[in-house]
Order: sequence, then C-alpha cells, then structure tokens
Amino acid sequence: MQKTVNILNRRARFDYEVLERYNAGIVLAGSEIKSIRLGKASIAESFCEFQNHELFAINTNIEEYAYSRSFSHAPKSERKLLLNRRELKSLEKSVQNQGLTIVPLRLFTNEKGLAKLEIGLCRGKKNYDKRETMKERDTKRDLDRIKKEYK
Repeated sequence: MQKTVNILNRRARFDYEVLERYNAGIVLAGSEIKSIRLGKASIAESFCEFQNHELFAINTNIEEYAYSRSFSHAPKSERKLLLNRRELKSLEKSVQNQGLTIVPLRLFTNEKGLAKLEIGLCRGKKNYDKRETMKERDTKRDLDRIKKEYK
C-alpha cells in the first residue's frame, strides 16, 4: 500500500473565496506520478484555464523523477484535467459570465493510488477581506494559547 500524498495550496485560501469544489483527474506521464508519490510537486503558483473546451492546469510544478532515464517530463508543462462534460460546461460558463477563477486547491492520491487535483471555483478577495482573515487567524491563535495555559 502506498502512502497518501496531500499537497496543499495554502495561498489560494488566503487570496480567494472558494465557492465550489471539484475533484479532477490529471493526465500524467509515468515519471510525473512517481514524483508526485514522492511529494515533489507544487501547486502554489498554478491556475486553470480553458483551451478548446478542455480544462488545463497551468504552472503546476512537478519535479523531474531522479531515476528516470531518457523519457523524463518537463517540470512546468500544461496538464489536462479530467472532469465530466456537464461539470466542464458549468465551469466554463461561470468563468466567462461571472468572471470567476478556477484555482487548484489540493493535489492528492486516492485509495487506488491515482493522482487527483481538487480545484475550486473562486472569487478574488479584496484587501479588507484578507485583513479580516488575518485578524480571525490571530484571535484563534491567542484563544488557543490562553486555553492551553488555563489547563
């Protein structure tokens, strides 16, 4: 049994308000999935966009697998995402009409060992929303510290 991989995009939750979440499969090469299973991937700077009615993850960084020979992959290539046709149509419509953004939130492996990408339909936060998020995080940290000292 393989260990589960869970690579988060923490910056996305700070910069965007997540409206809907979808789990999408990714089209990968053999050396890419091996690198993901080792945890050598980053989705911090990535985003998703439509090209010819297909959804692609752009700027996703998957490092080269150290033990692959001549058939290695490009670390920052576009990777096609696999969703149902109905989900693709609704996502494309909401991006075009409402001006929303599709952002990768989490890269993980499921129980079968397949790599999946959790994407979110997001709306960008304003600066005052970001300040409010930081304030809530600080107050939660202070309350946890006080509770710990009280026990």
